[in-house]
Amino acid sequence: MAANLLKIQSRTDYVDEVYKVLLDAISEGSIAPGTRIVQEEIAEQLSVSRSPVLQAFRLLKKDGLVEDAPGRGLQVTPLDAARVSHLYEFRGALDSLAARLAARKQVKIDKSLVATGRKVSKGNDIRAMIEADMAFHTAIYAASGNPLIAESARLHWMHLRRVMGAVHQVIGQRRSVWDEHAAIADAIAQGDEELAAKLSLQHTEFARKNLVENMAKALPDVSTLERRAR
Repeated sequence: MAANLLKIQSRTDYVDEVYKVLLDAISEGSIAPGTRIVQEEIAEQLSVSRSPVLQAFRLLKKDGLVEDAPGRGLQVTPLDAARVSHLYEFRGALDSLAARLAARKQVKIDKSLVATGRKVSKGNDIRAMIEADMAFHTAIYAASGNPLIAESARLHWMHLRRVMGAVHQVIGQRRSVWDEHAAIADAIAQGDEELAAKLSLQHTEFARKNLVENMAKALPDVSTLERRAR
């Protein structure tokens, strides 16, 4: 496990901080799928005791982000193309509904979200790319006026982040992503429910096909991602 993790500032309860640091590292792909994670190494890197690391491991395991490794210990759960496809099918239905409801209200999605997304997509900061993407879609969930959409999506975003991060490690971000986002935002602002829903569903379906295809090319060789993470 060779990810460069940031040390945590001194306090009495570190579990949430350790969890977040590891979640971000797994999501970005800096701790690659299939990588074995060792309690003592994590504790040393973060300058914390072993206890909060153990608790964080338990939370990550409960979330399905880590699993028992062959023999003993834990490893980052390998990515599965079938599960990714199912996640994106589910997300497509939610995103389409959210866009339709937001268009019904003719909500103006903050243009700075798209501007920020275009900017970070030109760089190499994977965390920034993922956060910009999440911020855009979260804004549409909020604009829908239906809190159940955001609540349902939140349950699966950590796994979607993993896929995005791992693939970005190898292929970067699709250039058309933010053009698609801008078109969705325009349709919502114009109050065109059918177009907003259609574009949102197409966007998610294109992303699903692209990710599954590139997972097949890039992710079976875990050592490639591990080398990139060093």
